[in-house]
Amino acid sequence: MLVAIEASADALGAGLAEALKARLGKGVTFCGVGGARMAAEGVASPIDIAGLSLVGLFEIAGAVPKVLNHIETTVRLAEAEQPDVAVLIDSWGFTWRVARRLRLRTPNVAVVKYVAPQVWATRPSRARALAQVCDLLLALFAFEAPYFEREGLAVTVVGSPAFARDWSTVDPARLRAQIGAARDDPILLVLPGSRSGEIRRILPAFEDAAMRLKADHPKLHLVVAAAETVAEAVKARVAGWPHRAHVVEGEAARIEAMRAATVALTKSGTVTTELALAGCPMVVGYRGHPLTAIAARRIARVSYLTLINIAADAEVAPEFLQERCTGLELAAAVSKLLDDAPARQRQIAAQTSALRRLSAGVADADGRAADAVLDLMRSRGWSPDQA
Repeated sequence: MLVAIEASADALGAGLAEALKARLGKGVTFCGVGGARMAAEGVASPIDIAGLSLVGLFEIAGAVPKVLNHIETTVRLAEAEQPDVAVLIDSWGFTWRVARRLRLRTPNVAVVKYVAPQVWATRPSRARALAQVCDLLLALFAFEAPYFEREGLAVTVVGSPAFARDWSTVDPARLRAQIGAARDDPILLVLPGSRSGEIRRILPAFEDAAMRLKADHPKLHLVVAAAETVAEAVKARVAGWPHRAHVVEGEAARIEAMRAATVALTKSGTVTTELALAGCPMVVGYRGHPLTAIAARRIARVSYLTLINIAADAEVAPEFLQERCTGLELAAAVSKLLDDAPARQRQIAAQTSALRRLSAGVADADGRAADAVLDLMRSRGWSPDQA
């Protein structure tokens, strides 16, 4: 059983499903919750995850009945299917509640959490809470493991699948040709997120910044990446922009855009690691619910939100959070990078240095995750002959 309720988790689930099929052949079957990418790998979801991915105390509070209903649907699916193992991917608030119910109602199902909650940044108590309901944690980064191991939870560091991608094979010229950009024309890639709340709160500021930048840089090409979960909302908003923007959809197009872009204006999250790997300098903006932001500031244990900044212990990528996430401030930061090629190269070098601290040295994250899941199953008496 694989459970994912947002776009980045759907990608992780699809990669894990593909790796498991490579190892087990036709003998493996899946159930669970996910999006289009997991569905393509054979995970038929009873839930439409679009609009379900939420972040923050007060965002979740506004959708409690819906979220609780989907949690119960997920657990009932496990009760009906009785999988050998349930892999719950990212999305702490949702997956931890699923894990607690699985522990009580399907005690024979092994429970794996894929992607560690950021206990090094906020809420260290989550490490103990996770250890009480899970059999194994698949962590993306090596520095995360000790926080959970000291609570008695087994951890396998699998690395981020983004580190395994061969970026040298991604051709930026294809996107430039598609949007009519000359070789030296600047491109701004806008990445507003995959959650509906992010589109409401972040995209207006990104839009304002993009319009200011286009006015000051007439040759600038605007490209907006639309995640599947919010694609229609993003396209509807961008269609009303006074300056034309090219909307790209799908993983391949998004990756090409990262390689082609001169600068990216992005929300925080997994995407910042991908941009750093693509060699794209970025400016990060984020706005959450105001009350969630107040709560987060009170319990935060790190100075930055962006992972590469945390790894570097410096503001490698400029961050503009909450009240500072305005079109004026974002445009000023992006403009500095657009106008200063040496500054872009210095930021790219600093981003690359931070990535070295994050890399677990794993060439095949999906395969390592699959092997860890199978090892857990074998330790519980399962054998390949059962598949």
